[in-house]
Amino acid sequence: MIEAREYIFIKHKILTLTGVDLNCYKTPQVQRRLKTYLIRSGQTDWHRFFRDIRDDPTAVSKLKDYLTINVSSFFRDTDKFDYLQDTILPELLRGHRQLRVWSAGCSKGHEPYSLAMMLSEATGFYHQHYILATDIDRSALDHTEAGGPYTEEEVSKLPPSLLERYFRRADDGYYVIDRLPRQLTVRYQNLLSDPFEEAFDLIVCRNVVIYFTTEVKERLYRRFHQALRSGGILFVGGTEVIPKATDLGLETAGISFYRRRA
Repeated sequence: MIEAREYIFIKHKILTLTGVDLNCYKTPQVQRRLKTYLIRSGQTDWHRFFRDIRDDPTAVSKLKDYLTINVSSFFRDTDKFDYLQDTILPELLRGHRQLRVWSAGCSKGHEPYSLAMMLSEATGFYHQHYILATDIDRSALDHTEAGGPYTEEEVSKLPPSLLERYFRRADDGYYVIDRLPRQLTVRYQNLLSDPFEEAFDLIVCRNVVIYFTTEVKERLYRRFHQALRSGGILFVGGTEVIPKATDLGLETAGISFYRRRA
């Protein structure tokens, strides 16, 4: 464990440099990651580390990327996306021709583009839905806006039909076809401090809140509940369970899916 006074100093410096508030994250997990990062940096002292990176935007960005954990893939947890496609989306589309969808913590775009492809398959490519993609990592948002590049490994698990229909190959990897990024509204957002839009039919926030403290999780789930329309769906990660969901105004709609009660 990092000594308490030193950890207070580290949290203050990271908040000042990156805007990431480590007080909202589980301490043991964060401290393990911080120790690993310091070793990889070649430094042995946090004071020297922060002095070296304070005037280096690239180094600060790398630290923020590491702390915000950008790990994702297209249609991550295929069985859950199958359930979304076969059960949840038909339910949401009944009486709602245009859906409002939010990918909260979109990382490099795998998730919102998975949603865009799924909606295109369900209602036709030119049927316009509102898909909001937000993240705290500006470099990840740049990647999302550019629609790539994605590596061979990142697209390897896509069904061949979707890969052929929605991607083009370039020298540096795969990009989604030009029409797909135009379906996304990409925006910087800190889930812990920035206001939320409302009246969403579907909010997808997967493997993001697992790193937060219990108190912060509950606050976020309450805010997600408020951001959903009546009957709207919150889609969480495969290992995530919302404790006392009914107290938050949510009911189970399937494994990893919660519905805002009428």
